[in-house]
Amino acid sequence: MAERVLITGATGFLGRFVTQRFIADGAQVTVVARRESPELRDLPVRIVQADLREYEKLREACQDQDVIQHVGGISGIWGKWRDFYDVNTLSTRALLEGARSYGVQKFVYTSSPSVTFDGRDQCGVDESAPYARRWLCHYPHSKMLAEKAVLEAHGRDGLMTCALRPHLIWGPGDRHLIPRLLARARAGQLRRIGNGKNLIDIVHVENAAQAQWLATQSLQPGSPAGGKAYFISQGQPVNCWDWINQILQLADLPPVRRTISRQLASSIGVVLECIQPLLTSGEPRMTRFLASQLSCSHYFNISAAKRELGYTALVSTDEGMRRLAKELKRG
Repeated sequence: MAERVLITGATGFLGRFVTQRFIADGAQVTVVARRESPELRDLPVRIVQADLREYEKLREACQDQDVIQHVGGISGIWGKWRDFYDVNTLSTRALLEGARSYGVQKFVYTSSPSVTFDGRDQCGVDESAPYARRWLCHYPHSKMLAEKAVLEAHGRDGLMTCALRPHLIWGPGDRHLIPRLLARARAGQLRRIGNGKNLIDIVHVENAAQAQWLATQSLQPGSPAGGKAYFISQGQPVNCWDWINQILQLADLPPVRRTISRQLASSIGVVLECIQPLLTSGEPRMTRFLASQLSCSHYFNISAAKRELGYTALVSTDEGMRRLAKELKRG
């Protein structure tokens, strides 16, 4: 019998690919979506219309499911703590309650490497890295609380859980990372922060979706994956600013040439974080978290994911960039 899989965030960037991956595997897919969407209209899925703040609907959606893929949430470097906590943390707890109540077997949570990031370089760290002790924005804090709840739920009422930490997801259909980067470049707002030597991990969206599917297959009784988190990436870091300039070149835009120090960028971030609420509800152009992310190295050892999940990057970085070039030319 095909597995019955509940997927949150199915209209989001990663969620669309996760949904397609499980459909391709012959799963009976149910998705949670806030509203009807063109992305879902032609897919063989059952739709539960609910916001991630509608916790009772989330609990009930777990009925008659074998697997929960909790991909949905909100991300960003700016916003109210209550929004991040309600959507990222409390929705996860509600789904865990539903999973345990209705006898769901497997729960895979899409977390973030930023749960371990405290503003310093991370060079080849593995999953033994502790959670951060200070938070430069609300997003990673809310994700850490959710991830911790997922991992602690492993083994309770027969539920098997794990969490994945994909880093900088990119690829076709991205509506946030690359479009925002290009918009800032066109507006002349990009500045290289730091010495430009920082290395970062990235992951193509198809590889991230494959990792979500592999995690589900790996969650078996006695599996080492149970109750663990895994970093997910291409397996080879890139130079942050070389990669950004490569993307700009694909879009026929000039490279980033102007530079500011990390200390200055962080100081600007402090000021903007203080005055932004007085000016507008929009996002500051710079924050402490963004300054750190763009100037620090942060790449990870994915040996555990390779060994215990069978993960490998099916779409290479070079191939992913070729596909991105085609999309940018069409767009």
